[in-house]
Parts: sequence; C-alpha cells; structure tokens
Amino acid sequence: MFAQSTQAGAIYARPEAPQKTPRALEYELLARVTQALTVAWAARKQNYSGLMTALDDNLRLWATLAADVAEPTNGLPAPLRAQLFYLYEFSVQHSRAVRDDTASVEVLIDINTAVMRGLRGDRGTP
Repeated sequence: MFAQSTQAGAIYARPEAPQKTPRALEYELLARVTQALTVAWAARKQNYSGLMTALDDNLRLWATLAADVAEPTNGLPAPLRAQLFYLYEFSVQHSRAVRDDTASVEVLIDINTAVMRGLRGDRGTP
C-alpha cells in the first residue's frame, strides 16, 4: 500500500504534468459519457444494464452542470445558463423515455455533441 501511495504521489507531484482548464475537463467528461452512451445503445439488447449505467452517468453529469449554472456566482451569461439548465431538464425527461423503451439515446448524444462543440468554440455545424 505504501508503495502505491508513493507512486501516486510521484505522479501527481510532477511539475510537467499539464493542468486542464475547467472547460477542457467538461469537454473530456462529456466526451466520455457520450462515447459510453453510443456504445451502450449499440449493445442494449445484450447489455441492458450497461445502457442504464450510461444513462445514469449522463444524468449525473448533467445534474452537476445544472447545479453549477444555477449558482448565482456562475460567470456564464444568464440566457446560456438558462439554456443549459433546460437541456438538463430535457435530458431527465428523455432518459425516462429511453428507460421506458419509447425513445433512443440519439438526441442525448446530439445534445452532448453540440455542447462539446460549444466548449471547443466551434460555432459552425459539422
């Protein structure tokens, strides 16, 4: 255990390790969750629990984003904050429909992808 702790300390203490910006972290998390949704949707018949886990992870991420934009100290413009909060609410409702087998995850993937484009600063369409 001590050896693992020492190794972890050495890794985290490296000054050359790049620090990610909050925007880069949000992008990375959205990319991971979106990839997991894509994979889970393709394998839903063989691994239904994997789909449920991917949906839960997506909702957990969106709940965190919603809590952040609801904070009065959040620096984003109010209209953008409202739009992001709406996307959270939509994701909750749509995820319920996916669970009920009345919808697909495609729109959730599209939403995440659009937000990722915004985080990259890409205002155009793909």
